[in-house]
Amino acid sequence: MHLSGVGQVKRIVKVMRKIGYSLLLLFIGVAGFILGSQVRQPSGPGVPEKVEEASVAIPVEEAHPSLPEPETHEEAQAQVASSRQTAITRAVAKVEPAVVGINVIQIREYVPRSLWDDPFFQFFFPELRYRQEVKSLGSGFIISPDGYIVTNEHVIHNAVKIIVSLPAGKKYDAEIVGTDYITDIALLKIEGKNLPYCKLGNSDDVIIGEWVIALGNPFGLFEIGQQPSVTVGVVSAKNLDFGRQGDDRVYQDMIQTDAAINPGNSGGPMANALGEVIGMNTFIFTGSDYSRGSIGLGFAIPINRVKRIVDQLKKYGRVDRRFWTGLEVQNLRPSIARYFGLRSTQGVIVSNVEPDSPAEEAGLEIGDIILEFNGRKVRSTQDIWAELDNMDAKAGDVVEMKVYRQGKIFSVRLRLGEVKS
Repeated sequence: MHLSGVGQVKRIVKVMRKIGYSLLLLFIGVAGFILGSQVRQPSGPGVPEKVEEASVAIPVEEAHPSLPEPETHEEAQAQVASSRQTAITRAVAKVEPAVVGINVIQIREYVPRSLWDDPFFQFFFPELRYRQEVKSLGSGFIISPDGYIVTNEHVIHNAVKIIVSLPAGKKYDAEIVGTDYITDIALLKIEGKNLPYCKLGNSDDVIIGEWVIALGNPFGLFEIGQQPSVTVGVVSAKNLDFGRQGDDRVYQDMIQTDAAINPGNSGGPMANALGEVIGMNTFIFTGSDYSRGSIGLGFAIPINRVKRIVDQLKKYGRVDRRFWTGLEVQNLRPSIARYFGLRSTQGVIVSNVEPDSPAEEAGLEIGDIILEFNGRKVRSTQDIWAELDNMDAKAGDVVEMKVYRQGKIFSVRLRLGEVKS
């Protein structure tokens, strides 16, 4: 019994081993079939068969090629600096050498507050006023290799001495070539040759949302670091017309940005990501009469406007605001309105058009009725003059009108001409 029992056990073990080997082979076959079906995609007409690639270990250096190992510390620094370059850093490198800090000694007039602080007494007692020299600062940028510099007029207003600082600390005495109070633009000149200068862009091509860079001398930091401060933001809005201000300055077509602009940034450049100057930083909204810092509402004069003013400042030292239209208008009386079939006296009537004048070239005729002038509804001749004053009109500017003639309303573009000598 014992021996036969042992024999049975041996036979059972052999059977189990055979079964185990069969199961193992079956498992391997099934696994191979599954893996093969996942790797090899079915092919068909018009479908290229995917070719299997052998797995080959690739060294990390070959999989991710990099710069050669630097041999010196200087080479290592150069490689790191190169890897950190962006469109912004490249733009700053182009503009920064031509940005200047401006230090000014101005004469300011003060009136002491007292019981006599009244316009009547000030007229008869001008000695109540006194003048004092004060120091002021701002920014600017060089626009030509021979040393012409653009800044805001309010930066150098009533200046008796102007010192311009270039990056790296070199200083120059500057002379005023010309100023225009109304547009808040001034042109300075320093004696120099082959100076770095900014490339001026086209502010008509500004895109809302594009990157912009403000450079300048906020709070006089230029003098401490001997280099302009740089802030970055985007164009928040454009073509903002603030019209004539209480101090008689006129700000038109302004570019808005959230790049930080602070006291001292006035007159500095606003550049795009190509390193082109597209505006001149001019003023900010602070949200409070007691706050002086940026809250992300800064405004720049568009560079195309700066170019036009600078051209006149170079030639004449001032801006000639005389212009000629060859057009005469009169208020529209009720009787005339009825004659032309109009229900209201809104508008002015053209009473004369000079031959070979801008008005004639624009196609205006006697009897035309001007209903709108630059988008402003016209009720009297005073509305037209107020709009011309508000837009700081000068020869070369274009105005748009809506005109009524023989039952039809159409648009007219009139370019203001130069005054005949």
